[in-house]
Amino acid sequence: MTKEEKVKLVGELTEEFKSSDAIIVCNYKGLNVKAIEALRKKAKTANVKVQVIKNTLAAIAVKNAGISDLGLKDTNIFIWGEDQLSVSKVASNFKKEIDSEFFAIKTAFVDGSVADAAKVEALAALPSRDELIAMLLQVWNAPITNFVVGLDALRAKKEQSA
Repeated sequence: MTKEEKVKLVGELTEEFKSSDAIIVCNYKGLNVKAIEALRKKAKTANVKVQVIKNTLAAIAVKNAGISDLGLKDTNIFIWGEDQLSVSKVASNFKKEIDSEFFAIKTAFVDGSVADAAKVEALAALPSRDELIAMLLQVWNAPITNFVVGLDALRAKKEQSA
């Protein structure tokens, strides 16, 4: 990779990291290409980006984005996006799916601060925005539904007694 390509990559990553709500750094050493491609496919459907980045280039991009040090060591794969729940769910679900010691969440940048794997797992357990809206609609519709069921039962009882 030439110096110009590295500078261009660092610039692109800096802009993407600035606009991201969450960046998760994972260990992938030992995973085969098929597993990494499966992760990329899942991430693409969730509008999340996945890329293996050399630590020195990633450290520069992270610093330029105004993010505190993530302590990058060994082999890392970066997962980032604009929705922190989606990013957390992609990483956590993939970890559970492959159930391998080769993939582990190392660290993350969430809510403006560095976080550990436990916080990423906790975020992944939260319902998504669409799920929360569905729950809220169920709560709002429950009294109306119960009222209609009660009226129908009353109508049936009146018809039976008549």
